[in-house]
This record gives sequence, structure tokens and C-alpha cells, in this order.
Amino acid sequence: MAPIIHCVRHAQGLHNLCTANHVIHDPLLTDLGHEQCRTLRENFPRHANIDLVTASPLRRTLYTALESFAPVFESKPDLKIIALPDIQETSDVACDTGSEPSALKEEFKTGVDLDLVHDGWNNKQSGRYAPTNQALKQRARAARRWLKARPEKEIVMVTHGGFLHYFTEDWEDSSQFQGTGWSNTEYRTFSFTEETHTDDLEGYPLDGDNASLEETSDSRQRRGKTGPTPSREEQKTLYKKGIQGWGDQGLQMSTAEREAAKATGGEEVNGVRV
Repeated sequence: MAPIIHCVRHAQGLHNLCTANHVIHDPLLTDLGHEQCRTLRENFPRHANIDLVTASPLRRTLYTALESFAPVFESKPDLKIIALPDIQETSDVACDTGSEPSALKEEFKTGVDLDLVHDGWNNKQSGRYAPTNQALKQRARAARRWLKARPEKEIVMVTHGGFLHYFTEDWEDSSQFQGTGWSNTEYRTFSFTEETHTDDLEGYPLDGDNASLEETSDSRQRRGKTGPTPSREEQKTLYKKGIQGWGDQGLQMSTAEREAAKATGGEEVNGVRV
């Protein structure tokens, strides 16, 4: 049986304080970010049921995973976070570009399995990790398929606000905050659908299972949503609106596009740019 996935957005990082901080390479968490991790650690009810934790290899996601899910690692001393390059953030700006594998190995000497973090994982100029819709859809699907094939029953995945929409294929409220509908350290719970989809949200055919996800009813209720998750056909429309909404916010995913758009600065408070 395919596992349940608890998806988590990282805690507040230095780049979340203002747009000017987007030039910080692979930023750390803020003091508030550490507090958010403590709050999540205290309130997350499923620590005892988690048997795998994965995270984007960026520093803010790794520290969010280590701090927020400390009870999991305390009860399972041999368990390590699996750092998964495919779930890194969408853009190629400095704050969304990861560190070299050698630097990560020096910083995270214990608690993190970096075997999948290869040379070139942080090169976002072209190829698998480029900031294009096609590349993002492909690696989001690859991550879903990887997780669906895992033997564990409940998995935590700590990643990023923008990438979460590609991963879950849930584009409802995707422009509620700046480039995402997820608050820092918010978690939502998903299961894999029984139905097999063989096309993506743009209608392009796939070479096999899409590994589609659906948010659980309990998760939707937890965040105040009433009614069922939007259907896949509805998500196709929401996807188009979501991409347009990000463009309206000046959130082009490549550095060149952002500079051309001259996105304004501002402070982000509780996930909202003001």
C-alpha cells in the first residue's frame, strides 16, 4: 500500500524577511523560524507514526526537518533525513540555490543522508533543475513516484512553498501569499489516488503513472477548508490561474525574468508580503 505523505513548508528563512534578501545564497532560518519549528514539533500529532523523513537539500529545509521532527529521530536513532534534490525550490535566484555537496557534508555530519545529493544538483541554469514549468513538472512527478514506491507507511517531506504546488498538483489558493498558498511550517496530509492518471495538468501525455495525490479530508478540515478537494479537471484550470497569478505578483522563476520584471521589495509577515 502506498504511503501517506505529510507535506511541510520550511520555517521562515532570512530570505523571507524582504525581497532584497533573495540575494542570500542558501539562507538559514530566522529566530522566528526556529520558534516555528518548536511550535510544529509540539503540535504535530504523528511523530510516533513517522518512519521516514525527507527534505530538500537546502539548509532551511534540512534544519526545519531536524528541529521540527526531533521526536522522530529520538525514538528512531538510526533514522536519518533523506535529502532529495528533486524537491528543491523552483527558482534559480540565490536564496533558492543550494550549497555544494562537500559544504553540506561538512555542515550536516550527522542526521542527514546526503547520498542522493550529487555534483550539479544546485546548477539551475538548464536541465533537470531549470526553473521552467516543464522541468518542474517532471521532477515533481519523479519525486511523487519515488515516494509512492517507498515501503514506509507514513512519510514527512519538508520542502518549499512554490514547489509544493507542483508536487501536490493542488493549485487552490496558490497566490494567497507571495508565490504560494502555504504558510511557513504549515503541514498538509496527502494520500495517493486510486485512479491512475496518464497526463499532466496541461494535458500532455505521460509515460506511465502520474502518481497523483489527494489531500485527506482531515487535513482540509484542519486548515478550515469545507467540501472535497477540487477535481483533477478543476485543478487544470487552477494551475493556469496559479501560474498567471504568480506572474502578476512579479514572481518569474528565473533570475533574468525577475530582474526584467523589477519586482518590488517589501517585508513578509506570516507568509504575506506587505
